[in-house]
Amino acid sequence: EAELIRNIQELLKRTLMQAGNQMRLNRDLKEVCEMDWSDKVETYNIDDKCGRYSNQSTNIQFYPSSVKFEESASTPETWAKFSHDNIYRAEREKLASINLRALIDNILHDVSEDLRMQCAAVNEAFAKHCEELDDTKHKLEHHLKKVLKEIGDQEANIAALKQAIKDKEAPMKVAQTRLYDRSFRPNVELCRDEAQFRLISEAEELTESIESLKKKLLESEQSLRNLEDTRMNLEKEIAVKTNSIFIDRQKCMAHRTRYPVVLKLAGY
Repeated sequence: EAELIRNIQELLKRTLMQAGNQMRLNRDLKEVCEMDWSDKVETYNIDDKCGRYSNQSTNIQFYPSSVKFEESASTPETWAKFSHDNIYRAEREKLASINLRALIDNILHDVSEDLRMQCAAVNEAFAKHCEELDDTKHKLEHHLKKVLKEIGDQEANIAALKQAIKDKEAPMKVAQTRLYDRSFRPNVELCRDEAQFRLISEAEELTESIESLKKKLLESEQSLRNLEDTRMNLEKEIAVKTNSIFIDRQKCMAHRTRYPVVLKLAGY
C-alpha cells in the first residue's frame, strides 16, 4: 500500500506539472487572443465610422499628413497570417487542454480504481487477520480451560498428599513410642525379639512412605506453580488477542467502512 501511494504521488506530481505548464500557455495565448480581439473590435468601429462618412458629413476635415502608408502597417497577407496563426494556436492549445483533461480524468479514474482495489485487498487482509486472531484466541481459551481444570486437580492432589502424610503421623508415633518404651526393658529382657524387628521394620516402612509422599508433594507443588505460570501467560495472551481484535475490527475496520467511493476519489 505504501508503494502504491508513492507511485500515485509521483504520477500526480508529474501530471500537475504538465497541467501547470498547459495553464500558463493557455493564459499567455488567452492574453494574445484578447489583445487581437480588442484590436479588431477597435478597427471594426473605426472602419464602421469611416463607412458612414459622406460629402455631407459635418465632422470631416483635411488631414494632409495621413495620405501615406505607415511603415509599421501590415499587408492583407500578413494580417491574415497573424489572425490565422492566433486562431490556429488557440485551437491547438484548446485541443491540448481537452486531451490533457481527458488524460487527467483517466489518471484520476485509474488511481481511484487502484486505491479501491488496494482498499479491498487491505480489508480482506484485515478480515483474514481478525479470523486468525479469533481462532488463536479460541484455542488459547480452550487451553486455559484445560489448564484451570488441571490446576483444580493438582490442588486436590496436593490436599490428598498432605492428608496422607498427616495420616501417617499417628502410626509413626505409635511405632516410635513402642520402640522408645521397649528400650527401657531391664537386663536380659532387652532382647532383639520378633516384636522388636517388626517395630523397626514398621517404622522404616512408615518413614519411607512419608518421604515418598513428601517427594510427590514437592513435585505436585512445583507442577502447580508451573500450571499457575502457564495460566497467567495464557490470560495475558488472551488479553492481548482481545485488544488486537478490538483495535482491528472495532477501530480500523470501522473507519474503513467510510472509505470514499471511486467518484469521490476521482475528485467528483
